[in-house]
Amino acid sequence: MALREDISSATKDAMKAKEKEKLSTLRLISAAIKDRDIAARADDRCEGIDESEIMSLLSKMVKQREESAKVYDENNRPELAEQERTEIEFIRHFMPTALTEDEMKEVVAKTVESHGATCLKDMGKIMGRLKSEYAGRLDMGQVGAVVKGHLCN
Repeated sequence: MALREDISSATKDAMKAKEKEKLSTLRLISAAIKDRDIAARADDRCEGIDESEIMSLLSKMVKQREESAKVYDENNRPELAEQERTEIEFIRHFMPTALTEDEMKEVVAKTVESHGATCLKDMGKIMGRLKSEYAGRLDMGQVGAVVKGHLCN
């Protein structure tokens, strides 16, 4: 639960430093995690969501903000786009560094080989494994195409 503690600590620090934008973003992160925790309790997971699910949640939050920033730019609202980009930077602070394209291809190849996957029927297993092991470090949209390429050869 180190990630939860990091977020909590950062929230306290932002309060003390009176960093309104950062505090607002950290509260959004905390609220999203609590929301997922409540949903997990409904599935008899009393401890809430684990670190990989938190990473997945953070990745989703970044993607949402990237899409919003793009829409704001298209509609000539640079101040709102900049606010979204600022939030992205605050969120990414808690995420591990993303794998490069070459590293991603290497990880996919190793995972496909270790599971003995040979056809597209195995794609779900491979994607699930990659998502759990590399949460927050891989763009699953890009990974899907690479996995498909390996399985179709």
